[in-house]
Amino acid sequence: MATEKLNIGIILGSTRQGRVSPQVGAWVKEIAEQRGDANYEIVDIADYSLPFLGTTDGQEQGVAKWNEKLDSLDGFVFIVQEYNHSITGALKNALDSARDAWNNKAAGIVSYGSTGGARAAEHLRGILGELLIADVRDHPTLSLFTDFENGTVFKPADLHLTNVNAMLDQVHAWSGALKTLRQ
Repeated sequence: MATEKLNIGIILGSTRQGRVSPQVGAWVKEIAEQRGDANYEIVDIADYSLPFLGTTDGQEQGVAKWNEKLDSLDGFVFIVQEYNHSITGALKNALDSARDAWNNKAAGIVSYGSTGGARAAEHLRGILGELLIADVRDHPTLSLFTDFENGTVFKPADLHLTNVNAMLDQVHAWSGALKTLRQ
């Protein structure tokens, strides 16, 4: 019996000018697509023009489109950069701009920063749990000092390929298992 491929969104967690998350996201997507086990797509929160939560009635077109996009996905890979020991305000706002669309899905985290983005990833894990998103254990961490040339050009070390594939294995397996809860 043939089964449909899962749909996994690679969420870019920054909207800042000069950000490098598109480079990291494209790299993860390239690795993911070589696997052939799911449909992977870049989801850029900057494309949705989300208002700050609580400053409007939440009826804007961008909020509706954001929720529709999340509803269409079975799992996520968050590209997370560390700012002030945490995630970006834009990512927190995007997480808060949806509720049920996140529930009973799996997520992996690829983080970067001066300490590999580990502190941002730990903050994100607490938020994901509250949204009923099961985050997977394997977590590639990228260093601003060794994986980025001049802080702007992404040049990942080869060792990260193993970590990304291990994370994707877990995201795929957990996304498939959790999909049964949503059917």
